[in-house]
Amino acid sequence: MNRFPIALSVSLFSAVALAPIVAGTAELKYAITPGFFEEKPGGLDLGPCHGGAVIDKAGNFYITSDTPRGIIVYKPDGKFLRAIGPTRIHALEIREENGTEFIYAARPSDHQVVKLSLDGNNVWTLGVPAESGLYPEGKGFNPCAVTVGPDGAVFVADGYGSNFVLKFDKNLKFLKAFGGPGEAEGKFKTCHGIGLDQRQEKPLLLVCNRNNNRVEHWDLDGNFVRVIQKDLRMPAAVYFRGEYAIFPELQGRVTVLAKDGSIAAQVGDNPEEKQRANYGLAPEHWRPGICNSPHGAAMDKDGNLVVSEWSQFGHLHRFAKQP
Repeated sequence: MNRFPIALSVSLFSAVALAPIVAGTAELKYAITPGFFEEKPGGLDLGPCHGGAVIDKAGNFYITSDTPRGIIVYKPDGKFLRAIGPTRIHALEIREENGTEFIYAARPSDHQVVKLSLDGNNVWTLGVPAESGLYPEGKGFNPCAVTVGPDGAVFVADGYGSNFVLKFDKNLKFLKAFGGPGEAEGKFKTCHGIGLDQRQEKPLLLVCNRNNNRVEHWDLDGNFVRVIQKDLRMPAAVYFRGEYAIFPELQGRVTVLAKDGSIAAQVGDNPEEKQRANYGLAPEHWRPGICNSPHGAAMDKDGNLVVSEWSQFGHLHRFAKQP
């Protein structure tokens, strides 16, 4: 398979790919790299994916799957390395603590948040937080994403459940819940992704308010700060690299925002609405450089983008940063 980048076309109806929209304070240009990831990692199909994508310090890619193999790990060159951890991880992030990297992950179908070592071993599990008062029958805790504050506090976005963000201290003691369901500013309609934004004067939470089609800042005490961008297409997750925040949008696009919230690039834009957020879209309908259902995305140290899709068949992209 061709592993050399194909430049993105400027035509909205290109059979190859779409041009990134370049705007904002920086100009980021990308080209698709077809066949970058090993087609059958470890000799098996990637399989159904409803999760995320992250990168460790060594440059390895971690792609979650809903198969028994759990997280599929690829080397920086796109070759299969190993499979680790539990299945059905929805979103994850890697955090370095005293020189050691750990995976924090949400598992909505299993009603838990987990902390794992990079080899997939469980460090701790957070189950239904009865003390929050949000789950009187012990049901409805379906966390979408998790992040960690500078002091070790754990923030859980319960986007498939209560639509609150829950804050725990570093020892997993429940502290508070904030947000709640709604469409007004300060409310969530599926708080689907969450991350710690350390690009600002002080650390803030960045929440992907998916079905309100916006991304927003909250402070670490749970107070709404501002909407960063609205009118997005179901932003599913956030990944930070340097000055940039990367957002896979479930409805067929990936957006990169600069530190000031302006759009630095948009790639993979799919003009066919019926293909957007389409879990069952068969591989014969895929096109290089066109995203159908982006659910996870990350940027490597060289500025290249990796995208994983919400897909019955498992679908990955790599967009190479251009000079």
